[in-house]
Amino acid sequence: MAPGEPLMRESSIILESSTMLTVEDHAALSKAVDLLERSSLTLRLTTLAGKQLEMVGRALPQRATQIINGAAELAIKTALRAALATTSHKIGTPAANGWHRTLTAASGAAGGAFGLAALSVELPVSTTLMLRSIAQIARAQGENLDNPETALHLLEVFALGGRKPGEEMLEGGYFALRMVLAKSVSDAARFIAAKSAGDQTAPVIVRLISLIAAQFGIVVGEKLAAQALPLIGALGGAAVNYAFTQHFQDIALGHFTVRRLERIYGPEAVREAYEQIRLSGKSVGR
Repeated sequence: MAPGEPLMRESSIILESSTMLTVEDHAALSKAVDLLERSSLTLRLTTLAGKQLEMVGRALPQRATQIINGAAELAIKTALRAALATTSHKIGTPAANGWHRTLTAASGAAGGAFGLAALSVELPVSTTLMLRSIAQIARAQGENLDNPETALHLLEVFALGGRKPGEEMLEGGYFALRMVLAKSVSDAARFIAAKSAGDQTAPVIVRLISLIAAQFGIVVGEKLAAQALPLIGALGGAAVNYAFTQHFQDIALGHFTVRRLERIYGPEAVREAYEQIRLSGKSVGR
């Protein structure tokens, strides 16, 4: 047997089973699968609230749903332009995730202290900070933030992170929800490119924001309910917002890792490799 042959055989097996991804890219995709399919805000909040988390489903009054969904929609609308306007467009710069988590934790202290009454003030602030962080993650993965469609892919993260506790977003997971969003994203991108500005009152923009806000509202409600639990309060509210931000940063890293690999290998090859990893249950740390 020639020197190095076992290693070459092992590498070729990885390449064959992962549609010709390199070992390094296979590891990156495997991590993305973990982040997109096997992580949730519920798991993060459980470490903060423990058994109290069982109360989340009944901690908020029914009337709060409309308030939460309205606040989620407003937050996404107002955050998009502000986030991109204050983020450097230099491709490849590392993301300052820790700094954004600290800032959103500070804004979350108000949410913990005042709950639903503070949501319309606190959520736009924390969402803007999160979207800036998402933009930096996208940029670090090679995305061009001057492209209007890329700007809309930043918003997708809020939908991709909106899975209900204990459930898949849709049968087929991440890629299924991307397909649901695809036409709305494409239509909105064409409109923005043609108008050279993001008119958020245009039907195509309203449709996309409403679609994303519906998913985002799921985890906003979960976050708010956790902040309303006994012994959480202002200090715990900051911790909840920290976990909330980290959740969406992880979703963003997974999403834009997949998009980076799609630019290298093509969408079909990456999806095939992704599904092999997802269905096998083998990924980072497993």
